[in-house]
Amino acid sequence: MTLPFRSDAEIEAAIPVVGEHLARGGLLAYPTETVYGLGSGPSVPALDALARLKGRAPGKPFLLLVSSRAMVEEWGLVLTAAARALAAAFWPGPLTLVLPGGEGKLPDQLRGREGGIAVRHTSHTGIARLVAATGKPLTSTSANRPGDSPAPGADRIREVFAEEVERGELLVLDGGVLGNVPPSTLVDCTSPVPRLVREGAIPRAELRLAAGRLAP
Repeated sequence: MTLPFRSDAEIEAAIPVVGEHLARGGLLAYPTETVYGLGSGPSVPALDALARLKGRAPGKPFLLLVSSRAMVEEWGLVLTAAARALAAAFWPGPLTLVLPGGEGKLPDQLRGREGGIAVRHTSHTGIARLVAATGKPLTSTSANRPGDSPAPGADRIREVFAEEVERGELLVLDGGVLGNVPPSTLVDCTSPVPRLVREGAIPRAELRLAAGRLAP
């Protein structure tokens, strides 16, 4: 199934359908502020299904999209001093922070080798509304098979994942064709000194200009 996801009315109509789909353990393809993503609810069975869909190697975690800093804390994640400074400057937006915490509230499959969980407060209005409505973070990974470029729109997603869409496993939100936008910048905030893991949409110079000594 594909649902239009552009206007306020389309987003409002899609939210309850998507909420029910995710609650059943279904998977979602959706637009973000960077590229189209594949995602699920933050449960072990849903994460396993998403890894199979993506063809992701074991041990490589997915990030989480949230709709507020309050949601970060609600799910037990810790905003360190550096994370707070960076979030204040760039959230919502294309900045992913690896945070400590979440024990007992989020699956360990979401943890990277450093022990943290990657989180982004999305600036895509529709997805932020969806996440807020469900009350749960939405997992996220680029909408492509390993080695391929991310799908620019819903048509390509339906081609690549045709079987999963046909079975009703994957629900596609059509937010139009996205431009060639860099991925989010990724900063590890699990230690007192933050570390730049990937320079993406926000360059290091901007991080340092906004957060000073608390930037990587």
